[in-house]
Amino acid sequence: MLYHFYEWNHAALAPLRAVADATKLFYTNPLNPFAHTQAGRTLAAMAELFERTTRVYGKPEFGLHETLVGGMRAPVAEKVVWEKTFCRLLHFERELPAGRPTGPRFLIVAPMSGHYATLLRGTVDALLPYADVYITDWVDARLVPVSAGRFGLEDYVDYVIEMLRHLGPDTHVIGVCQPAVPVLIATSVMEAEEDPASPASMTLMGGPIDTRINPTGVNKLAKEHGIDWFRENVVMAVPFPHAGFGRLVYPGFLQLSGFMSMNLDRHLIAHKDFFMHLVQNDGDSAAKHRQFYDEYNAVMDLTAEFYLETVEKVFMTHALPRGEMTHRGNPVDPSKIRRAALLTVEGENDDISGLGQTEAAQTLCSSLPDDKRVHYVQPKVGHYGVFNGSRFRAEIAPRIVDFALTHGAAGIAARAAREEEKAKDEPGRGEVVALEFPSEQAPEPVAEMDRPALDASTAIAALTAGNEVSPTLLERLKPKSKRKA
Repeated sequence: MLYHFYEWNHAALAPLRAVADATKLFYTNPLNPFAHTQAGRTLAAMAELFERTTRVYGKPEFGLHETLVGGMRAPVAEKVVWEKTFCRLLHFERELPAGRPTGPRFLIVAPMSGHYATLLRGTVDALLPYADVYITDWVDARLVPVSAGRFGLEDYVDYVIEMLRHLGPDTHVIGVCQPAVPVLIATSVMEAEEDPASPASMTLMGGPIDTRINPTGVNKLAKEHGIDWFRENVVMAVPFPHAGFGRLVYPGFLQLSGFMSMNLDRHLIAHKDFFMHLVQNDGDSAAKHRQFYDEYNAVMDLTAEFYLETVEKVFMTHALPRGEMTHRGNPVDPSKIRRAALLTVEGENDDISGLGQTEAAQTLCSSLPDDKRVHYVQPKVGHYGVFNGSRFRAEIAPRIVDFALTHGAAGIAARAAREEEKAKDEPGRGEVVALEFPSEQAPEPVAEMDRPALDASTAIAALTAGNEVSPTLLERLKPKSKRKA
């Protein structure tokens, strides 16, 4: 009934919002002499504040139409390249000059925790100058008919695996907040199956890998209540006339209420400051407030099964760090991960995923060598600052790009090439390397090759310039067998 009351309340306030909107227009019209007085600006500010605090915010747009690549503006087109019932995969396709390398390919797995993927607009924008970026665009559950079926945690993992297979090898996956868990599960499953499309690297940012470490208010809430309490108190049926009428969901407005209540004083102060900015005719500060809260207040519903399974397995039973997580009946073992390099990022003041919760992935991925793992704590940022804001752009994003370049195909090829160059320069250490092509790609059998120096210098130059090394060159650099010259 709460969801129905919420919808009824917004419908009942619609006439008052219309009056408030008309009042704002009247007292901000430059032809109205009262618009230039403090009294007029005060009335306009009151009207706008009322309208904004009672509005139902729709899904925002990414609005990323261009980026800077090498100091030059490059147009950006947003395209859907993969789609299923509960998610679309968006590609931010850049129009690059001929011969310009695309950079590492990133799959950003956005949180499905109440907000839309556009919450990561700043994340995408910071990576676009250096990389080929894709992002998951999850669908609001209240827009999906009941006939479309369920969507649980295992379905989420399946979606991530399918998207990685669609993008192909040498993809770098980034899990921001909640997706850190399913991304780690998906990578573990793919590596256990020796899937060639398993990611080249994983970047897990502010994720609840092990919520037993430094539990926050969110973690304590889950610990204090059993799963039946959540099922009875926060799961509701979508009301008519939404397309998902009758579907059981965790409503986005409840998630938003929970987020705001954690820092209620900050939000109250922000709205008071917004009011004063309007009265003082400080348009720039008011615009920043509008931009942030247009995004922050836009929320979506989650399917009940996904929400309840996540709460139970991640926050209550801690199935993944305990070694009890399964996927489609098979155990999930992060120690199977041997190829995908791991970067974990945390915020010093994160009040959603406590310090150390994401770093726990480093312990779980016990088979990774030290040169394929990095942990970084960003000082003076909270949860939002881990993936957005000035410190993310200046200090975190460059680390992500550098990590991908180091552990992507180009980086591996360049390191192999440097080793060959080093071996050539050392007396008595020269080698002749026999190389192989996959049988389906080679037009004819390939014999032993005795010109590694040419390929080595090409790979090093390519990596230095930020280029990608061609698949053919990578295969030529892959040792088949070695014998002393």
